[in-house]
Amino acid sequence: MTMIRNPKRRLAISGLALATATAFALPATATETINLTAIDGYPPKSLWVKEFINFFMPEIDRRLAKTGNYKIKWNQAWGGQIAKKKGVLKALQNGLGDIGVVTTVFHADKVPLQMIAYATPFVTTDPTLVARTVDKLVDTYPEYKAAWAKYNQVYLTNLAVLDSYQIVSKKPMMALPDFKGQKIAGAGMNLGYLKGFGAAGVGGSLVTYYNKLKTGVVDGAMIWAEAAMTFKMVEVAPNMLKGDIGTVNSKAITMNVKSWNKLPDEVKKAISGAAPAYRDHMGKTALGIAKASYAKFEAAGGKIVQMSGTERDKWAQTMPNIAKSWAAGLEKKGIPGKAILKAYMDEMRGAKQQILRHWDQE
Repeated sequence: MTMIRNPKRRLAISGLALATATAFALPATATETINLTAIDGYPPKSLWVKEFINFFMPEIDRRLAKTGNYKIKWNQAWGGQIAKKKGVLKALQNGLGDIGVVTTVFHADKVPLQMIAYATPFVTTDPTLVARTVDKLVDTYPEYKAAWAKYNQVYLTNLAVLDSYQIVSKKPMMALPDFKGQKIAGAGMNLGYLKGFGAAGVGGSLVTYYNKLKTGVVDGAMIWAEAAMTFKMVEVAPNMLKGDIGTVNSKAITMNVKSWNKLPDEVKKAISGAAPAYRDHMGKTALGIAKASYAKFEAAGGKIVQMSGTERDKWAQTMPNIAKSWAAGLEKKGIPGKAILKAYMDEMRGAKQQILRHWDQE
């Protein structure tokens, strides 16, 4: 056996052995698990919930996996398990959920700035453009995030989950005169699109339209093609008037402020980074699914009538200027509604959209 005669060398080797043994004895840095409850009142078959599950959560997980320092244990509560459709904001405010999808059209009184696209129909059918523009406004005007902060919310992003509102109905509708005497279901500000044509707008939410049509409470509904197929509207309203009214930013992704503040910076960064990726993914997905949904509607026995350009223009020009009223209402609250409206429309004009009515220029 070879003897190590140099004491210093013997000491160095002994130290190396000890360090190696210690390294193997110590456990690797443990991954910290963070529990988060995600909520929405709509069921998982709703496109934005489906993509929250299939894209947004995995995208956050993927970003966290790069370091392995943290992982999220997701508790999912959809379809009214914690909150009904109109109760998500309050549930998040009260800490019943940590993160969720707020359908903003139900809260025009609380977060009125989120209604910008609802106030400007016949401007664009590009959901990604709308959602990105709204987030640009959020970064420009502090009033956006301030409105959410009143309800203990941290704003992450918004979603435009549809290509365009259309009208589905029991009886065929081809032009504006066919609106007369019809009861049309809708939500929030889009009921204002029906004023002046003899139709009666009936408030509701997407999941209630089928039964309202089936039981005769309404004669038609303002909806988009993907939702018409997902919720089987073709069974009770087999006619679609394709008026291409436009897309809207109908959803917002927010977090309870206490839940947010508890998160490590690395987790905050992962969620904040995944949010706009989810936003853009939703816009692209909405457009892709829309095209197939029109075909499926007809394949299921439905009939689609394309509204003429003349009728669409008449619709846009004849209805009240709800954008002007919206902006004026904000101004009374000390919010720069007119400037925000102009900024939005400038973005649309800059993107070369086929605008039928320049709502800010009247």
